[in-house]
Amino acid sequence: MSWAAHELESYVIQKHLKTKASYLAILIGCLGPDMLTKLPVYGLKIGGHQLIKASFPAKYHRGWPGVGPTHSLFFGAVVGILVLWLSKNRAWAIGLVVGVWSHVLTDVFDSVGTMMFFPFTTQHYSTGLWAYASQAGRYGDAAAYYSSFGGVWDLFWLIMVIRGRDVLTKQYFFTKVVADDPAWGWLRRKFRMSDRAMLATYRAFFIYGGSRIFGWFFWARFFNPNRGEQKMSLVLKGPSWVKHVSFPAANWGEFALNTVRGVVGLGALFALLWFVAIKQLWAHAV
Repeated sequence: MSWAAHELESYVIQKHLKTKASYLAILIGCLGPDMLTKLPVYGLKIGGHQLIKASFPAKYHRGWPGVGPTHSLFFGAVVGILVLWLSKNRAWAIGLVVGVWSHVLTDVFDSVGTMMFFPFTTQHYSTGLWAYASQAGRYGDAAAYYSSFGGVWDLFWLIMVIRGRDVLTKQYFFTKVVADDPAWGWLRRKFRMSDRAMLATYRAFFIYGGSRIFGWFFWARFFNPNRGEQKMSLVLKGPSWVKHVSFPAANWGEFALNTVRGVVGLGALFALLWFVAIKQLWAHAV
């Protein structure tokens, strides 16, 4: 999983998306799959008592049976359709679909990956760039992530936002972000938010994401009590000191068959949904 990419990628996506979309919806979509699933992954302890903890975190988080379908293209489409039906707002529907799908594709880069084409296949798609390490708990996961290519991945997204830094300017915010999303006007009326407060809210996730990168990296590499054994390891599926977790196909033939089934099945389902429901909902939305 990614520690800061999901906050930062929302700015890059919003800037380069060629259609009207809500930044807030993109952000919620980028964060949503983990917000709905992460507590049992790391576990919850109170007074030394373990109250919540998945017995197999990777299977629970990304697999089936489990909540792995939240990390699928199908889940993003369902969320988008529901929001389009309830809100009749195209910008929010598009933003949520794009946000969830970007989360799904970002998480493909760790060793567990995601079931992109669920429900037509439970095949996991993964590049194995860094190790999935949530089974080690919050601090173990942070140590592993920022001792591997995971930290490089977060830094990549930070650089991408900085390169397109006009996305953080006041002019861009009011002429593009606010203009594309009526939610900002609602926030202004409901909570009497000033322009300064809204701009600060918009920029907050960039500051939060950037701070997480440097804060957790310095903890992992300089303040982690186990840093002597948990050394930096820029190798595929690393770091080498983390127990490797993955769900690969038995062979390339099975992988290809699952992929064809998933692509064809999902494509046919989306086409059916378009003609049965989405087309009409889209026509009545604004």
